Amino acid sequence: MTTPQTPISSGFGPASTAADVMRGVDLTGATAIVTGGYSGIGLITTLALADAGANVVVPARDMAKAQAALAGCVGVEIAEMDLVDPQSVERFAARFLESGRDLSILVNSAGVMATALFRDADGHEGQFAVNHLGHFRLTCALWPALRDGARVVAVSSRGHQIAPVDFDDIDFRHRDYDKWQAYGQSKTANALFARALDRRGKGQGVRAFSLHPGQIITDLARHLSAEELGAFDAFDAQGRPKIDPAAGMKTVEQGAATSLWCATSPALDGLGGVYCEDCDIAAINREEIGRKGVAPWAADDEAAERLWTVSEDWTGRTI
Repeated sequence: MTTPQTPISSGFGPASTAADVMRGVDLTGATAIVTGGYSGIGLITTLALADAGANVVVPARDMAKAQAALAGCVGVEIAEMDLVDPQSVERFAARFLESGRDLSILVNSAGVMATALFRDADGHEGQFAVNHLGHFRLTCALWPALRDGARVVAVSSRGHQIAPVDFDDIDFRHRDYDKWQAYGQSKTANALFARALDRRGKGQGVRAFSLHPGQIITDLARHLSAEELGAFDAFDAQGRPKIDPAAGMKTVEQGAATSLWCATSPALDGLGGVYCEDCDIAAINREEIGRKGVAPWAADDEAAERLWTVSEDWTGRTI
């Protein structure tokens, strides 16, 4: 049975922080991998998991930046990986499997947003390639290490409400490129991926979740102009990021909370495949873009299965 896309009254909310959701969580002996784990909400996620006792592996495209951000962090190791490069992903996964460790938590947090058009080596549109295909390939490659009780967390975004996956032209071959449409479909893909993965993994106790972390000003916004950032009304009169969790504007500690809740909360035992926000399962949003909840197209099992098939074909990977 598919887990209903219905809130479960978790006891947490928009203002909950990483420290709040991790209070009392003991991950001693567990191993986690966090992509993007050296900046923004990924960094907070890494530190919180390590503080709870987990050994955390952080794949890094920019090794120098990762080493600087994680210097002195106990229980954290860094390994080279570039999500847009299939061979790099395969090498990282092979090295991890060779270590013989079980993987308890995989948080797919890395991503790009609203970039100019670029393509991977196979010609696939770049945002889809990084945000979805790279993580699909990584998760499939690491599948042998995921055991009963493991969780896979896909960091999506409310940006998924911008666009469903356009299966007729994912790669913008026949339509004009729009960076926000491309971002939106890649974030929809994150949610659909978690849904399809959960369907395949729940029989062996591996569950998957997707989530919206909140509107947080991090390095993810590096491709936006000052005018574009201003249009989000995300800064106060002094130029500081506005913090209003009820309106979705969060600190990085608040933004990481839902990822960590999905990765560790006992309230989600036996559940999976759902899109979450504010440290709870989200409701379906059938109203308008920019509101709480998950768009129907990102909680559609038929679309999830279609995406899985496309992803298998394009990556040559499955579980």
